[in-house]
Amino acid sequence: MGPIDTNQKGRAQPLLVRRGKALLVVEDPGTLHYYCSILEGWGYQVLACHSYEEGVCCLGSEVFDFVMVSQGSRNFEGRCVVERATETNRRLPVLVVARCLDMRCYLEAMQLGAVDYLAEPVTLSEMGRVLGNHPSIRSKAP
Repeated sequence: MGPIDTNQKGRAQPLLVRRGKALLVVEDPGTLHYYCSILEGWGYQVLACHSYEEGVCCLGSEVFDFVMVSQGSRNFEGRCVVERATETNRRLPVLVVARCLDMRCYLEAMQLGAVDYLAEPVTLSEMGRVLGNHPSIRSKAP
């Protein structure tokens, strides 16, 4: 549990610690909501996108501390987001999540600069490990 604040009535309440800004690009609404709620619960300000094109546009107009993108199909539609993110900032941590693991997509994602490639659904511990292991966001990790 994070820091505690006591409100005027004397009840303890957790303080929400802001950890940075995350871009979440997942086409499936249920999965998008799942990951968004996890990141927001950890204190990230999340910009959620339902399409890869929207995600690419956001990368051109805002600064993020972390990007999480779904692979899409075996055609790796999320590639455009990974490419744009690493063009924008080579040190920007990008996590690729995949419904269907594919060695070709894995290798391509890692060559493009992704920090990890995980099978969906990504658990809290897996996501925490990725966030906690990357030097640029370690201090912001849960």
